[in-house]
Amino acid sequence: MKDKDLIFKSKLSMEEIDDNFKDYDYYENIKASLEEVLAYEKGNPSPGTFSRKRSLPEVDVKAERESLAMTQKSFAAVLGVSTRTVEAWESGRSTPSPTAKKLMYLISQDHSLVERLIEGRRA
Repeated sequence: MKDKDLIFKSKLSMEEIDDNFKDYDYYENIKASLEEVLAYEKGNPSPGTFSRKRSLPEVDVKAERESLAMTQKSFAAVLGVSTRTVEAWESGRSTPSPTAKKLMYLISQDHSLVERLIEGRRA
């Protein structure tokens, strides 16, 4: 693989990318990270140090599916899981994977993604 193959391409403009990071305080984040490393070296790791749990959005699977007026079968197809998996999530027998949670969260924010996912399956 050549370096030119590693170039990240984004649909966002440079202004949009800059806007996404406008409130990001690099100094404070680097400082906090270094403080965590020092605490870890002293045997006093802060909660979550080096094993951070990703904060995942909470999604009510049944409510989201119903807001889209979809059956369990069609919702499962859009998410790329089985109908039984959706049934298990809705009944509380299991929980969605981090990837499924993220996808459902994105769908909850923009219902037009469902059509795009359906079209992608047809292609």
